[in-house]
Amino acid sequence: MRQLIELQQQLVPDLLDVMRKRYMILHQVMLSGTIGRRTLANALEMTERVLRAETEFLKEQGLLEIHTAGMRISEQGRQLLEQLEPLYQSMLGLSELEEKLRKAFGLTRVVIVPGDSETSDRTRRELGRAAGQVLRGALKPKDVVAVTGGTTIAHVANQLTSPVALKDVWFVPARGGLGESLDYQANTLASTMAKRTGGHYRLLHVPDHLGEEAFASLMQEPNIREIVEVIRSARIVIHGIGDAMVMARRRKLEREEVEEMKADGALAEAFGFYFDRNGAVVHKMQTVGLRLEDIVNTELVIGVAGGKSKGEAIAAVMRFGHNDVLVTDEAAALEMVALLENGNNEK
Repeated sequence: MRQLIELQQQLVPDLLDVMRKRYMILHQVMLSGTIGRRTLANALEMTERVLRAETEFLKEQGLLEIHTAGMRISEQGRQLLEQLEPLYQSMLGLSELEEKLRKAFGLTRVVIVPGDSETSDRTRRELGRAAGQVLRGALKPKDVVAVTGGTTIAHVANQLTSPVALKDVWFVPARGGLGESLDYQANTLASTMAKRTGGHYRLLHVPDHLGEEAFASLMQEPNIREIVEVIRSARIVIHGIGDAMVMARRRKLEREEVEEMKADGALAEAFGFYFDRNGAVVHKMQTVGLRLEDIVNTELVIGVAGGKSKGEAIAAVMRFGHNDVLVTDEAAALEMVALLENGNNEK
């Protein structure tokens, strides 16, 4: 594939430029849902005159629908984007990057989207869409999907779609709530995913951080025990990855506990567990949700995170060794490769 692209670039150099431009137009319209020409031109840093000619062409091809409220991608356009995605990844050199990380961390699959989600709303939405596509492709009848909270998984939930209703799939929160914005709570995101795909959901109305007494008391409640059993039976877990100290502050951990974690080298957080740079768990919390042994035994674990500053944290969680799929962005991927190469050079 890569060799063919290089040959085309030599023979018809403007062909790939045109293809890339039209791909980006369709892609941005798809992510936006409905968008006006001026907004689209600003997002793509393109003049309205050039954009008008391109969108008219795409409309004539049946790939775009143009209405008074704005333009939308057609179903034919959506299908074309999915078919073109491997070619586009090769054009950007992301396929080689994906394979390098897949081998380095022993993953089943790595998906990388262009850009840096820390600085680009478009990349954040694309990260969510790509993760949603991975999740949708993995779903089977009667599946239970455990979902963590956070802004990245919120983008996944908001981009997740299904052409047919998933009437026998259940979405559940992986853990309790953090007391943060309702929009990013695991309960909210599990229900959003269910509603957007025609599935079902169950909620867990308990805090994420519990003391021994509170934990023992809650686990005596039949309703709590029932939903916990459902959560721990999940075949798929989809989770975000955070900076250990940021997540410790959000959970309002005691200062002594945070200092102890720092001393132990806590670098990353995922599904309530804290990891050092080698992927070892250095701190775990009492929870009525997923336990470490549940993660280890889950059939499919999908990690979703991006941004250059998160590269080291993502690498730490991948070294834990129980993720199957990583969906990330180009900035984080390049940072991880640099860390891997520096690590090899130091040996």
